[in-house]
Amino acid sequence: MKYVKPLRLLGDAWKTKPSVPGRFLGLDVGDKYVGLAVSDPSNMIASPLSVLLRKKTNIDLMATDFQNLVKSFSVSGLVVGYPFGKLNNVEDVVTVNLFIEELRKTEKLMDVKYTYWDERLSSKTVELMLKPLKLHPVQEKTMLDKFAAVVILQEYLDYANRYVKTEPEERDG
Repeated sequence: MKYVKPLRLLGDAWKTKPSVPGRFLGLDVGDKYVGLAVSDPSNMIASPLSVLLRKKTNIDLMATDFQNLVKSFSVSGLVVGYPFGKLNNVEDVVTVNLFIEELRKTEKLMDVKYTYWDERLSSKTVELMLKPLKLHPVQEKTMLDKFAAVVILQEYLDYANRYVKTEPEERDG
């Protein structure tokens, strides 16, 4: 796995396959679960995909799941929610960094690029939308993780699409 700057991720996808760039997976990484979202083929709209159970003992299995998702959805990159600016919440930063490092060490996603995107308020936004539905707590947690990944990926796509198609090199350096 290779880290790239946010705008470079979409820019590279357009350069590689200008007619049909690869799609993106959005990740909301938590202590117990990783919420997943996927972009449409035009990289304009994010949709919920699934939630993976996260344990220290199953990182190899998760890497295999990601390999399968990359192949079946023609994924060209991962957009990982990152807790930028969260003062006093070092645990969230460590959780995301550790997950990416463990995934990288499996060497199953060597050709996959990833970037970080600000996840602040993604879960809170989804919580407020789900509250009126009065879901069972387990169902609510699953929906929260999936849709937080959607918010992260959609915010990335909205931002990146505004800039990449016009001036990719100038914006990302």
